[in-house]
Amino acid sequence: MKKPITVVFFIYFLGSGGAGRTFLNILNNIDQDKFRPVLVTCNYEGSYEPFLNKNIKFIKLDTKRLRKSILPLAKIIRKERADIVFSTIPNYNVIAILARLLSYTRAKNVIREAAFLGGDRKTDTKLKVYGLFYRFSTKVIALSNGVKNNLIRRYGVNEKKLQVIYNPVDIISISEKMKENIELPYFTNGKKTIVTAGRLVEDKDQQTLIKSFALLATKIDAQLLILGEGPLEEKLKEQAMQLGIQDRVHLVGFQENPYAFFHQADLFVLTSKREGFGHVLAEALATGVPIVSTRCEPGATEVLENGKYAKLVPIGDTEELTKAMKDILLLQENEKNAIIEKGYERLSDFDVHKIVKQYEEVFKEAVK
Repeated sequence: MKKPITVVFFIYFLGSGGAGRTFLNILNNIDQDKFRPVLVTCNYEGSYEPFLNKNIKFIKLDTKRLRKSILPLAKIIRKERADIVFSTIPNYNVIAILARLLSYTRAKNVIREAAFLGGDRKTDTKLKVYGLFYRFSTKVIALSNGVKNNLIRRYGVNEKKLQVIYNPVDIISISEKMKENIELPYFTNGKKTIVTAGRLVEDKDQQTLIKSFALLATKIDAQLLILGEGPLEEKLKEQAMQLGIQDRVHLVGFQENPYAFFHQADLFVLTSKREGFGHVLAEALATGVPIVSTRCEPGATEVLENGKYAKLVPIGDTEELTKAMKDILLLQENEKNAIIEKGYERLSDFDVHKIVKQYEEVFKEAVK
């Protein structure tokens, strides 16, 4: 029997963001007859750790500093006799590449780029530096065609190394979780419920959503649930208070099971300024909730095929967003169901088993 390919997965921590979810989905679904996955993180408690399959080897480095993880990671690559070192996010990719080089082994780097970065001179210069490091990788996985084009244009990555693989969505797991009997007090007051989820940071632009919701609340008896954590939490609460809607805007923090919220909501809204993929949009489709999203490039337009599967509005446009939300909330039940059914069509492109197979093929090619 052929020896399984050993893949060392390196990430800062198995946290609550899209990168953590992607790693978790790949680790839990990879064919362990053909691959031996080893997860390595820095010394942090990640919110997705409890969901990692128990038979997967999990090593925590004795450091919280990314720069100090290079040599310990190199030793693990050597000790585990890794064939592949797989990483994501530019800073972590650089660390993984340096560690692999210092391991003095025949392991290969496969790196993943999820974000659509750049646009100003300082950032573009930084991306060129990342691109120099990426030359030491065997394969570069781009999260969307938009991210792929950005890697070629701004990082200078060789197109022959690139492959587009969408984020995996565990449709069966989401379906089970969204139906869990969780007490959600927000859904017992008869109000129309809008939900959003994501880091509370400038790029997600929850400020525009709150502003639009304030306009909507004068016309419809509704409430807004904001799932997620981040540095803007207090600022968003203050904004809701200034607009006099603090009793209708609920910041409910990180939720282990956001899918129950999505499923019970009347509408999911994403107001990001940019998304490499927009993983949460694919998950929202899986929960059977209508979607309104900004035209954040390249993710939303690619995932939702330019509005084929959801209403798209210009970034930062309060009035257009308010109108789109109102239109969805006032739909008849049969019209709403038609939108949901259409969304299910798109899901097959993101099915976790299909996507993990694509990763497995990349790992095999890299070893060859």
